[in-house]
Amino acid sequence: MTEPASSREAIRTAIGRARNAMGRLDSVGRGTARTRARIREGLTCEIEDGQWTLTADMVEKAGGSGEGPDPGVYGRAALASCLAVGYSMWAADRGVSLTSLEVEVQADYDARPEYGMGDGPPGYEAIRWIVRIESPSPDEEVLEVLRIAEARSPYLAIFRSPQKASRELYLNGKEG
Repeated sequence: MTEPASSREAIRTAIGRARNAMGRLDSVGRGTARTRARIREGLTCEIEDGQWTLTADMVEKAGGSGEGPDPGVYGRAALASCLAVGYSMWAADRGVSLTSLEVEVQADYDARPEYGMGDGPPGYEAIRWIVRIESPSPDEEVLEVLRIAEARSPYLAIFRSPQKASRELYLNGKEG
């Protein structure tokens, strides 16, 4: 992963442009993201977000056809990649060189409630992330990058804090 200085500088420049734009207009950096998921067949789901099309499914033993990762994979991938990107961004911003970076997310789960079994809510009981970094920069500088990136990570915030959640329903073409 050894990053060339030009890559670090390009990241630092992009961050600076974003900060400048956000400083001038409060609306910059705010919006509504839209992702759509449609059942194609069985439990196979086609997901669209902008130019991206993804597939989610369940494994065969859970009733799916295994055409894609299950939603949990995407959730853990969102957290792992958000942390990795954040660490890289803040390292570039702070001039900290990274030779290699890997983030592994582990999640302890109880799937029984998804199937009507067990007492608690479905989902994760605990999550952990393991960060492996090689860097010629001083350890204190790398640790500061981790601290800043984790404090500003949107997906870590989602995993740590409840979000407002609401449903709109259109049943048979009528809002309900």
